[in-house]
Amino acid sequence: MQSAALLHLLQLASPSLPIGAYSYSQGLESAIEQGLVKNEATAKNWIVQYLHEVVAKFEAPILWRLLQGFEQRDKDKVSHWNSLFIAARDTAEFRAESIQMGYSLGKLVGDLKIADAALLDILLAQSELPLPTSLACAAVALEVPPESVILGMLFSWAENQALVCVKSIPLGQVAGQRLLLSLRPELEIAAALATRLHDHELSNWSPGLSLLSMQHEVQYSRLYRS
Repeated sequence: MQSAALLHLLQLASPSLPIGAYSYSQGLESAIEQGLVKNEATAKNWIVQYLHEVVAKFEAPILWRLLQGFEQRDKDKVSHWNSLFIAARDTAEFRAESIQMGYSLGKLVGDLKIADAALLDILLAQSELPLPTSLACAAVALEVPPESVILGMLFSWAENQALVCVKSIPLGQVAGQRLLLSLRPELEIAAALATRLHDHELSNWSPGLSLLSMQHEVQYSRLYRS
């Protein structure tokens, strides 16, 4: 990867990107509250299962297709996968999370003036913007290789999950870094899978996660918005 593309990827994957990712646990806070995740071992098991059963089989493959759509300047393709992703958010929290972060990143793309007119036209044509759509637009605008975007997205997601564990179980900082380091092969496997799945193989079937998300919506004490 060219150094400019690497720097752009690091910026897009950074937790300091002002889209509010730190505000969300994606159901993990509810799992911690119920004792399903309580130490480093159970934290790793949670992240690995979530990664392979949901993110690698649905969210990352849709990002892959959105990257292709923006690269081809194909408005219909982007609109199709954008709408499908929104429709698949099966709880109010998950839907609000993706739309809020997608809107924030989409606004950032416009404010930074990094996208050409064709990319902006496709982005603004969407009635609602989930995070994968805005991320795909930003990555194409900054000429980051699509395979690297997938890996960067997966690492950013895993890092946020690890940070939730550090703050909420709580795990120590060393344990959190050890957890992230141990996830490298899992992230590589997930990235490879995400780029080769056919459309009919995509699935985010995870009823347990959906129930945890719905329970989190009425959880009495919480730090996160999902």
